[in-house]
Amino acid sequence: IDAADVVLMSSSLADVPAAVRLSRATLRNIHENLFWAFFYNVIGIPLAAGVWINITGWQLSPMFGAAAMSLSSFCVVTNALRLNFFNIRSSKRDKIKNPADISAFKHESEIIKEEKTMTKTITVKGMMCANCENHVKKALEALDGVESAVASHEAENVVLTLSSDVPEEALRKAVTDAGYEYVG
Repeated sequence: IDAADVVLMSSSLADVPAAVRLSRATLRNIHENLFWAFFYNVIGIPLAAGVWINITGWQLSPMFGAAAMSLSSFCVVTNALRLNFFNIRSSKRDKIKNPADISAFKHESEIIKEEKTMTKTITVKGMMCANCENHVKKALEALDGVESAVASHEAENVVLTLSSDVPEEALRKAVTDAGYEYVG
């Protein structure tokens, strides 16, 4: 569904993506049923009409034709009933059209992990170029608890993304060992 009106029957906005997922699963199910019905009819109709008698000697008894039609209907209904097992709350099968929008579609584990991160900005003097930034970045990212570091020699700072509390002394040591001045 690209553009559609959605009517919510409750006050939960989580029902909107669930409705979209269910509609996509329903369309996929319809396409599967149409494929198998087409496949069945391409083989069954000529067989029932007697087209294959001269070529292969095959002929379809009306009794088997009726049984085959019943079996076809049974398969279509059984395939449609698979929707009862479809998890409308799971976003694992969602397709993202624009990779820039990926942050909007994160799994629950990623959201929990994201909530446990914090950012910290430290001032570092002595960086003069992109190579200096990369050197400080690598030194800080080697520390436990530092997920990422973005250094800027122009702003003379480093923005750290931390997954756990990192002692300031460890940050100071990593920066000074790299050959730069840790201001705080």
